[in-house]
Amino acid sequence: MITGGCLCGGVRWELTELPLYATYCHCTRCQRRTGTAASAQARIAPGSLRVTAGEELIRCWEPDGGSPKCFCSNCGGALWSKNEQTGAIAGVRLGTFDEDPGVRPSYRIYTEYAAHWETIPDDGLPRYPEDRPRGN
Repeated sequence: MITGGCLCGGVRWELTELPLYATYCHCTRCQRRTGTAASAQARIAPGSLRVTAGEELIRCWEPDGGSPKCFCSNCGGALWSKNEQTGAIAGVRLGTFDEDPGVRPSYRIYTEYAAHWETIPDDGLPRYPEDRPRGN
């Protein structure tokens, strides 16, 4: 079982399956939401995350034209995003895992919007100016 939670520990969760893959997102929404140059997240199988504590603390912001972003209302810690169509939890923030999630980011998306104040590292990962083309 893989576990994780928010900064204050009020929200706790567990995964019943290993994450599918991980990515970095450089869009301006992720920059502003996290206060960082990119958001690192693990894509999970639908229905594989179960909240074990603090469900009443979870709030979600639903941007126009974007997926809902969920966070702890007590500490503000970013938790995950949801699929726009199904409402299922889709991308769990890597910083919320208690231990090694077993995946590493495999590509970078929305690099066209990368923060001017931090250079994207030369890590060999594929880069996409917008979202990753499907099938890649």
